[in-house]
Amino acid sequence: MNVRLEQRADGVILPVKASPGARENAFRGVHDGQLKVSVTAAPEKGKANKAIIEMLARTLELKRSQIEIVAGETSCEKKFLIRDCNADDLVTKLMAALTP
Repeated sequence: MNVRLEQRADGVILPVKASPGARENAFRGVHDGQLKVSVTAAPEKGKANKAIIEMLARTLELKRSQIEIVAGETSCEKKFLIRDCNADDLVTKLMAALTP
């Protein structure tokens, strides 16, 4: 797993490369240290960001309240803070989600 996670006192920073307006919601692997995520939601008025948060919460078995976008709200390169989680646990969850 080559995702560049950053452990902080309040949680883990997860870098995401977003592809809004896709045909389906899916994790597409890891590229340049970022988790590639495609969502069907359009990149307008935060719809894609909300869809990514929903997908992360559901797939990684987290509460939506644990996930906060901290950088890149209007960019395809985003950073999410995953609260109350450590990097090792997050890597385990990501590997399970990315394994077919």
